Amino acid sequence: MTDTGAGLSAGQADEHKARGKIGAVWWQGLRSAFLLRPDWRELPSGPSVIGSLVLGTILARILFDRLQVVGPARFYWAAVLNGWFGLAVTIWICWMLVPRRREDAVREPATATALLAVFIAQILTFEIVSGLAFVPLVRSVHYLATPAGWWVWWGLAMIVIGWYAVAQLGLVWRSGTPGVRPRLVASLLLMGTLALELSHPPARYWYADAPLSAEASEPALFRLTQEALEAQSQTLQAKLRDVAASQPGHVNFYAITFAPYADEDVFRRESDLVAKLMQDRFGAAGRTIQLVNNRNTVREWPWATPLNLKRAIQRMALAMNHDQDVLFLHLTSHGARNGELSAEFWPLQVDPLTPAMLRGWLDEAGIRYRVISVSACYSGSWTEPLAGPDTLVMTAADADHTSYGCGSRSPLTYFGKAMFDEQLRHTWSFEQAHAAARTAIEQREREAGKRDGYSNPQIRVGAGIREKLAVFEAERAGSVVAQAAKRAAPAGP
Repeated sequence: MTDTGAGLSAGQADEHKARGKIGAVWWQGLRSAFLLRPDWRELPSGPSVIGSLVLGTILARILFDRLQVVGPARFYWAAVLNGWFGLAVTIWICWMLVPRRREDAVREPATATALLAVFIAQILTFEIVSGLAFVPLVRSVHYLATPAGWWVWWGLAMIVIGWYAVAQLGLVWRSGTPGVRPRLVASLLLMGTLALELSHPPARYWYADAPLSAEASEPALFRLTQEALEAQSQTLQAKLRDVAASQPGHVNFYAITFAPYADEDVFRRESDLVAKLMQDRFGAAGRTIQLVNNRNTVREWPWATPLNLKRAIQRMALAMNHDQDVLFLHLTSHGARNGELSAEFWPLQVDPLTPAMLRGWLDEAGIRYRVISVSACYSGSWTEPLAGPDTLVMTAADADHTSYGCGSRSPLTYFGKAMFDEQLRHTWSFEQAHAAARTAIEQREREAGKRDGYSNPQIRVGAGIREKLAVFEAERAGSVVAQAAKRAAPAGP
């Protein structure tokens, strides 16, 4: 006879036993996360244990993602698809590491299911540890916006990634598998999967429902709908159609700004600043197109895609006088050492832009006089491919250094602020402005504690474009003098 008052029912006993199994596996995953050798002997594992650990990992990610968003947030169900490729690779590795004959094992070997369970338990441990470390930092938006905060975030991220990689490799090499080859292959697969996940960050589970401010907001999710696609087509056609014709007898500036990285509002702000400067100070009103990837400008400006940039260049070429006018291009995004300009607008797939692509489109369009500004890390790699007698190329950094100020909460990049928000408001000379901006940027980077060296902005000026810009500067200076004299003249009777 069962004593239901003092004992456990059969179902309760099974549940208690299952919780004990999960706790035992998680304890070994915790040990392995801190680089201790796990104990495989009679380690409980099975579909229910592995499934519970996978579910726990997903729930931990959902929780910590939500805690990192300040204010109202919207859940993104498609993020549930994250991580399954990595899990499939891990299952394959666990099967590969199991000795085909138990007597071949160097030590007491792990079974495939036990090894998989400890792998997942280890991942769960890192989700909890990294979540507890990053949530307070991310929510401290004002501190994170400072250079010191950025370096703390970056350093902490490097520590967690390195620790995770070492712990994963430790499991592989302590699995009890004989021989070096299978463990080496497993190690390469694990590190390759980790590199892939770092280079292509997955979608988040939570996105801000509405930006809190321009300086301290979590990027909200862009919804790719039929309405958005149709509006984009109309917006692009309208902007291309409205480009004004060249004014005879004057050097006219035509301007295109290109900001393809949607996850950082700093690039949208810089695009807007540069476009307004070109319109107000360089006379490009009616001859300016902004190409921007940002959820807040979907109905205002065409998307910053390579195809749209090519179309904008072609339209400018039709409107310009090729012997008289100048095309100004400002590109602002993250940059890579290989010369690619980063592009991101999830879920829209946007290809990166390269110097060769841009040079080819400009040559094909027949645009002679060019001023090209590239605000990105390692942007000095764009100088040589774009240089020419009728081209001015200026960059925010050389080919070996990062630029500064491209964080999500930066008001402007250091290059954009010094060059366009400060120096070009007082001169029409790009060479003079660039020289002064270099000095300001070097001082600000030193004060901010930039550790990888001075960004070292570059400029290359061809003889033909220098002569054309001198004519333009004389025209603008003469126009300002004439307008001042007109305002000072006494009114007629």
